Amino acid sequence: MAMADRPDRPLDSIVVHSRLNDGTAVSLRAITPADEERIREGIAKLSDESRYLRFFSPSATMPDEVVQRLADVDGYNHIGWGAVCTGCDDAPAIGAVHAVRYREGGCAGEYSIAVLDEFQGRGLARMMTAALLIQCLAEDLTVLDVHMLSQNEAARRLVKSLGATWKAESAGVVEYELDVAGGIASLRADLDAPGVEDVFQALMAI
Repeated sequence: MAMADRPDRPLDSIVVHSRLNDGTAVSLRAITPADEERIREGIAKLSDESRYLRFFSPSATMPDEVVQRLADVDGYNHIGWGAVCTGCDDAPAIGAVHAVRYREGGCAGEYSIAVLDEFQGRGLARMMTAALLIQCLAEDLTVLDVHMLSQNEAARRLVKSLGATWKAESAGVVEYELDVAGGIASLRADLDAPGVEDVFQALMAI
């Protein structure tokens, strides 16, 4: 089903209010092109190591075309969700997750995620991923490839916990394949993640 056949996209308008594992208040929503500057600021706030693991480059300033691509979310060929710390001063953006379809009408794409260093390990990655996968399934994007540097242990643990399977490794880059429906099932079975359950309650009823 092409994007033009889905004029009503209710998931795009939902804001999920929840808390991280330590109680910090956050909100999640679909990324829009208006978030370009937020994305640029978020990349600059990542540590050199986190930028290298996410973008394969430690540069604090990404080329404009990279930032523009990350903000160019249409809810079909490019699905993206971002998180804001509503329990922090000035409510900064603290993470983003993306799925980009390989070709119009295809069912496969590529997954990527980034979380600011101080918010890592607090359940945010799983919350954002839950929102992303729910929208992917609604848009018939059923398989996601994940490319990561071999030393990115956090990303490896995340995708393996979602049931992703190893595909290949070359020149220090590992590729996994994630079945979207299987990933959703794995997240739903995680009874120790109340933030993930908040995402399901907000989005699965649509």
